[in-house]
This record gives sequence, C-alpha cells and structure tokens, in this order.
Amino acid sequence: MRKVPILIFIAIALVGVDATFATPAGAGMEKALDTVAGDGRPLSLSLQVLLLMGLLTVLPSLLLMMTSFTRIIIVLSILRQALGLQQTPPNQVLVGLSLFLSIFVMQPVLSTINTQALEPYGRDEVTFEQALSTSATAIHGFMIKQTRKPDLALFSDIANAGKFAKPADVPFSILLPAFVTSELKTAFQIGFMIFLPFLIIDLVVASALMSLGMVMLSPTIISMPFKLLLFVLVDGWALTMGSLASSFVN
Repeated sequence: MRKVPILIFIAIALVGVDATFATPAGAGMEKALDTVAGDGRPLSLSLQVLLLMGLLTVLPSLLLMMTSFTRIIIVLSILRQALGLQQTPPNQVLVGLSLFLSIFVMQPVLSTINTQALEPYGRDEVTFEQALSTSATAIHGFMIKQTRKPDLALFSDIANAGKFAKPADVPFSILLPAFVTSELKTAFQIGFMIFLPFLIIDLVVASALMSLGMVMLSPTIISMPFKLLLFVLVDGWALTMGSLASSFVN
C-alpha cells in the first residue's frame, strides 16, 4: 500500500498543471508526471518529503488564490472596518476564522480528493497520474463554479484562447486570474452590503452632533457603541459567517 500525504495531491494538482494544457487532465499532465516520477514507478519516501518541502513554499499562495479564503478574509476585514474597530478582532483571529471557514466550504472538494484519488491510490487501485487528474478536476470544478462568465471571457480574449466548448476545457492559466477577479468582485459586493447599515449609523450620529454644536467630538466615539449593539442584537457573527458559507455555488 502506498502512502502519500494529501497535501502532495492538492499542491501538485494546483501547481503541476502547465499553462498550455487544454484541460486540467490532458496529455500534458502525463508528460509533467513523467518528469517528476521518472520511469513511472511510485516516488520514494525521501522524494515525497523533498517534493512536499518544496511545495510548502507555494502552498500559502495556493490557499489564498485558489480557494474560498480570498473572499472570506476580505469580507471580514471590511466588517471590522465598518464597525470602527482597528485591531479587534486581531489579524490572527480573522485569518484563523477565514482558514477554518474555508476548510468548511472546501470540504466537498477535499472529500472528493480523499475518496476518489488519495485512498484509491493508497490501495493501488489507480495510478499516480489518474489520482492527480482526479484531484485537479475536483479543484477545477470548484473554481469554475465561482467564476463569472464575463471575467472568464475577458482573460480568454486577452490570451487569444477563443471560446471553450465546455467548462472543463478551461485551462488553469486562464481560470486562475478569472477566479481571483470574480472573488474580489463578490467580496466587495458583500462588503458594501455589510458596510451600508453602519454607514447610516455614522451619518445619523454625525448629524446629531452637528445639530447640538458638538463639532469637536468625534462621531466615531459615539457611534461605535451603537454599531456594536446593533451587531450583537442581529447576531452579526453568525449571520455573516452563514452568509459567507452559503454564498459559494455548490
């Protein structure tokens, strides 16, 4: 039985796809794997460790750019700004919330990789190429569902790739920038909807202070308790986290 860490499958599935591939699992995949695996035999434990250590340098970027992490961390940062809190919750807490909520959102994809790629490969039921292809396809499917068609068409036109017959034909070289652009748009749209009620509170408090002639008093000091009270009364954290999790297309 072969034991391969799931991180190897996820990382290679993300970075081992050449920009010239027509599909996430095309003929170029086998060529790349031949380069990595040599004569096609399973990688030795020492090579697995070496490969994993090398991929760890790019895993943070993959986590940020190719999962739900980008949308979540941006929305939570905008929420903190809307509340008028500079360092509460601290950055470590926001990153931790974003990370674990990303794992929750990506759970179907991770389960697919584990059950259809990692476990069969460990039981010698599929080859390394087949397992890697399945992993790449699962991640590709998640990304393509979250990507807006105009963004996909934009980068496709820039790359002179033309139109694709089906979503699975979109290469990662085009899908990745389109996916990130779509995530940024969606995050700012959600952030605007969150920011709006707190902005109204700031305007009301500023107008009240102006009418009372208290121009030297910062409206932020007065409005912050009201914004916190509103956020607590509507169970804001549960509402925000639930809305973020449900905003991803399954």
